[in-house]
Amino acid sequence: MDKSKSASAEDLLQNAYKLGSPADNVAYYRDFAPLYEGEFVACTGYDYPRQIARAYRLAAGQGDVPIADIGCGTGLVAMDLGVAPEDVEGMDISPEMLAIARDRGLYGALHEVDLTGRLDRFAGRFGAVLSAGTFTHGHLGPGPLRGLLEIARPGGLFVIGVNRAHFEAEGFGAVLEAMTGGGEIGEVGMSEVDIYGEAGGKAGHAHAGDRALVLQYRKR
Repeated sequence: MDKSKSASAEDLLQNAYKLGSPADNVAYYRDFAPLYEGEFVACTGYDYPRQIARAYRLAAGQGDVPIADIGCGTGLVAMDLGVAPEDVEGMDISPEMLAIARDRGLYGALHEVDLTGRLDRFAGRFGAVLSAGTFTHGHLGPGPLRGLLEIARPGGLFVIGVNRAHFEAEGFGAVLEAMTGGGEIGEVGMSEVDIYGEAGGKAGHAHAGDRALVLQYRKR
């Protein structure tokens, strides 16, 4: 990204959707991090993290902590969870995004993690796993879903948002069916939410009407 030029919120999103590898994500978010909330979230009406936090609050019981907020970015999901910092840990591939999240004091711990790699250091650690914005174009396909089961306790709650177009293009449905059929997870609930709220609709940007599927299931 050329920081000498002011990129529009739509440009920032389009460029993020074109990323092709974990290394691409690290490099991109190095520059994107300081622009993320002022130039992207505020200008697009990005409402997705709040929707995932709400879905967790509606589904969670007392035992569904601690929470792993994967792809936590600057901490927008944690802002709406309504839990104590010691009950939520954030994971992200970008140290620059994590630095902003750390300043908010919303997490008991933050971890720089490539979710396509090994996660055994977190084995059985979490009562819930949440994600907003990580399973989308240029980021993660369905491959890591099985690996994420390792970090949850038996019965752990998953609330995973997936860009709807990405869900259909990348075959998430078949992977979830295999996980259910293999007894790895229970029944998958699915709801649909707007990624961008009223502000995004008013702005009329190209992605204002984009939707996400919120997947909800429990590890067996």
